[in-house]
Amino acid sequence: MNQDPENVPNESSTTESSTTESSSTKISTSESVTPLQRPNWITDMRTSEDWWAIWCGGTLLLICMAAVWLGRPVGLEESIAAGEPMEVVSPLKAFLAKPGGWSVNPLAGLAGNLIGMAGALVTIGVLFALAMQLRGRSAKQFLVAFPAVFALAALAYVMAGQEVLKSYNLEYALWALLVGLVISNTVGTPEFLRPAILTEFFIKTGLVLLGAEVLMSRLLALGVPGVFVAWVVTPVVLISTYLFGQKVLKVPSKSLNMVISADMSVCGVSAAIATAASCKAKKEELSLAIGLSLSFTVIMMVVLPAIIKAVGMDPILGGAWLGGTIDSTGAVAAAGAVLGDDALEVAATVKMIQNILIGVTAFCVAVYWVTYVERDPAGPRVGVSEIWYRFPKFVLGFIAMSVLFSILYATLPAGPELVNAMIKGSTKTLRGWFFCLAFVCIGLETNFRQLLPQLKGGKPLILYVCGQSLNLVLTLVMAYLMFKVVFPTAATP
Repeated sequence: MNQDPENVPNESSTTESSTTESSSTKISTSESVTPLQRPNWITDMRTSEDWWAIWCGGTLLLICMAAVWLGRPVGLEESIAAGEPMEVVSPLKAFLAKPGGWSVNPLAGLAGNLIGMAGALVTIGVLFALAMQLRGRSAKQFLVAFPAVFALAALAYVMAGQEVLKSYNLEYALWALLVGLVISNTVGTPEFLRPAILTEFFIKTGLVLLGAEVLMSRLLALGVPGVFVAWVVTPVVLISTYLFGQKVLKVPSKSLNMVISADMSVCGVSAAIATAASCKAKKEELSLAIGLSLSFTVIMMVVLPAIIKAVGMDPILGGAWLGGTIDSTGAVAAAGAVLGDDALEVAATVKMIQNILIGVTAFCVAVYWVTYVERDPAGPRVGVSEIWYRFPKFVLGFIAMSVLFSILYATLPAGPELVNAMIKGSTKTLRGWFFCLAFVCIGLETNFRQLLPQLKGGKPLILYVCGQSLNLVLTLVMAYLMFKVVFPTAATP
């Protein structure tokens, strides 16, 4: 499979030898991380996929925010100051859309959205073609392949919009993954699509856009109790699950073990991709972890609210439990809404606080992997520069956008209205397209035959189930202590 080496995790660093048991847990001298000649900062920032994810995401946010600012209603600041709310709508909303819902005829999901879908196609296509050209890649080959990949993502959105399927909360990510998997495991992925299969570029750009939605003021709305639920339990579960996989289950691939642990304990797919970049996990390992996450997310978002209602659990406590355990932010919101508005607010806020750990987790995994897992004991000690080189730089974009838009939200006249209009009318839609494109690409790059060795003995499944069980118990205990014992009035309706 011809793939851009910069977009594909280094498989040699995690390849396990089948000849001896020791070779599955020890990296050979030739595969260990040794001081290499790295590109200078200027070259790296001009060619690296991580940096270009920041440039692309930042450009989109700048344009979208400028459009809202320039198109704001006259007298908005005065109206807000007088306590009279005024609706703010992004001028770009009509030109950025995704397929809608339908019940019988799938074309109904496209009606009224074709202009917006075309706008998303052109926006992403032109931006990424320019990025490819400036990075020294072929913009022409990308433009030839991209419409087909975009069409597959649109198909996934249409499938997810079916009324009955939607009622089961089967999100677009699952359908996008399935669409790609069906093609790659039947007729095979056509070669002409390869230049547009930019899994990590799409997801990293989407995560930079997500940073603008993770506002610090909202993250701290629940104060200390939300932080305890999100930031104390998560690292405990991640480390415990990883050690359980290595010491008890003897999972051969350390990178697969780590990606599943981060995926399950932090926030699902986003954390899995950031962690996979840090530990150089194989594409097949990332796909397996995401598949497990999506499958259990669907189950948990239906089962957990039912359990909470059945036992008569307080909605605030239930919301905190959901926010700390269900992987997907969208699934958390859907599950929280079943319990009511108060539970939804608590669940969403706990999950957003937890999302901050994406960057922290990626950095810590990069440090651990470079200094312990891949280091040759007989070789030179790995320096700070190697850790910096390994660190997924797009996380810096995620954090920077979170800080920047938190400041704009808090300081601009009518800041909340303007930032929310930007998110709801443009960047959230674009982020959804980036994620959907990434899931389609993951499917197109995944071959079940390559996954089979990882599934032998069911160890990945056992690892996920055991880790998630620990997560459920510890999160419930911490949520009860924080919201019912230590800070009982923290989230009082």
